[in-house]
Amino acid sequence: MSDKVFFDTNLLIYLYSVDEPEKQQLVIEQIQTTENRWISTQVLNELSNTLYKKFKLECDDISHVLTELVDTFQVAVVQPTTIMQALEMVKRYHYSYYDSLIIATALEKSCNALYSEDMQHQQVIEQTLIILNPFKLRF
Repeated sequence: MSDKVFFDTNLLIYLYSVDEPEKQQLVIEQIQTTENRWISTQVLNELSNTLYKKFKLECDDISHVLTELVDTFQVAVVQPTTIMQALEMVKRYHYSYYDSLIIATALEKSCNALYSEDMQHQQVIEQTLIILNPFKLRF
């Protein structure tokens, strides 16, 4: 059985940034070598906002990016139950609400790894999900 890996928004931003080509290449490699890849509607929303506000992309260009991501990843839809579980994650692990929503979604989809640059590297959540910072594994 292959790993089910959830990708946090912060990693996908590197795909569209020219500031750090080494990190961009590593994210590309992680995506290419992971068969069972997950993101969520939250990730799509956060990425869209960043591409629009920070990178100044046009809406048509953002739409093209989202289409590519939807074709590359399985996309989890954030449900009311996911939100309730996120609130439990806030209480239990003291992450921000939005980070907890990422964690809750990954757990809901039975992912066993969450790739994120912003959370605690190698922390295990609910005895099933490990948070990994791919840049710490590589550099």
